[in-house]
Amino acid sequence: MISLSRVKEVISGHDGLPRLAAPPDLSGRNRPDRAMRITELLADKYLRVLTAYDYNPDSAGHNPDSAMTMVVTDRVVVATDENVVRLRFESVDRSPIPAWHPGSHLDFHLPSGLRRQYSLCGDLADRTGYSVAVRRIPDGGGGSIEMHALQPGDRVTVRGPRNGFPFVGEGSALFVAGGIGITPIIAMVRAARQLGMDWHFVYSGRSRESMPFLEEIAGWDQSRVFVRPDDEYGLPTAADLLGRAPDGGAVYCCGPTPMLDAVRRGFRETPSTALHFERFGAPPVVDGKEFEVQLVNSGQVLTVPADESALDVIKKTLPGVGYSCQQGFCGTCRVKVLAGTPDHREKRLTDTEQENEMLICVSRADGGRLVLDL
Repeated sequence: MISLSRVKEVISGHDGLPRLAAPPDLSGRNRPDRAMRITELLADKYLRVLTAYDYNPDSAGHNPDSAMTMVVTDRVVVATDENVVRLRFESVDRSPIPAWHPGSHLDFHLPSGLRRQYSLCGDLADRTGYSVAVRRIPDGGGGSIEMHALQPGDRVTVRGPRNGFPFVGEGSALFVAGGIGITPIIAMVRAARQLGMDWHFVYSGRSRESMPFLEEIAGWDQSRVFVRPDDEYGLPTAADLLGRAPDGGAVYCCGPTPMLDAVRRGFRETPSTALHFERFGAPPVVDGKEFEVQLVNSGQVLTVPADESALDVIKKTLPGVGYSCQQGFCGTCRVKVLAGTPDHREKRLTDTEQENEMLICVSRADGGRLVLDL
């Protein structure tokens, strides 16, 4: 938003709208030349657009990069295997939280230094707190264990909300969730129900005991819902997951990599026209080539195979290397490149930043060696 108070030499026209005062021509006469007259007309039209509506500070939104200190106010087990907990976070001063939309997540900066993203799964209309649900993964990267250890009264730093999985609230839609992939999907289905959309929902998981939110889902229109645990139905095929894909509508999917791969392959056989998905964990490497990375602090040279990421290889040598999303959007694994040319496979860094930095979770090198500031 450009502030009109910072535009020099603003005057008012006969209609009361601000206009830019054109300077004299090169001979000092108060008759602007043709170029300046065109500039004046264009500026006048631009200012007319800017002043057509009153400024609404709510439209400016919330800067998702701003750090917020929040306190845990509730912790509830939401799966009968006791491996999924729902955590509620409120502002320390109980001030209203920034609004969010289905598919949004928060970046959690945990006390250990880990940074992790968790999808919001609470009530969109509730401006007093955020809710996330986290599955405990004993052999994961440690973030879920640390989240499970949080208790009411504990404080954490968060950034967001951010949305890399936007929901379009119109038309018809099929929602597909696998396991803890229910967290962004449940907020979308709630919104679709409130909007009166034509929706269907397929929910897969290892067993009913491992699947959170079943009690709430049982209260929905069961003609639109298919809950299919693997121990009852077997592993789902693309046809099982996409059988209710709407003609001309959209499919939203979140879950483990095998599910996403099946949905992506099978989507072309459906009558739907749009596929939106979010994956947990790293995507498979496509068209990768083997290359080397040298860690400048130790001088070690590591070989990155064609089907692995630089992060996968580096964290075997440096277990404390920073990372989170493993998909190239959070920026936690950003590293300075001291020599070599990266093959950038992300869209977070600017052109200038890409000149001497890379995200090692997805970006690579097209052969050769990269020297990294690690």
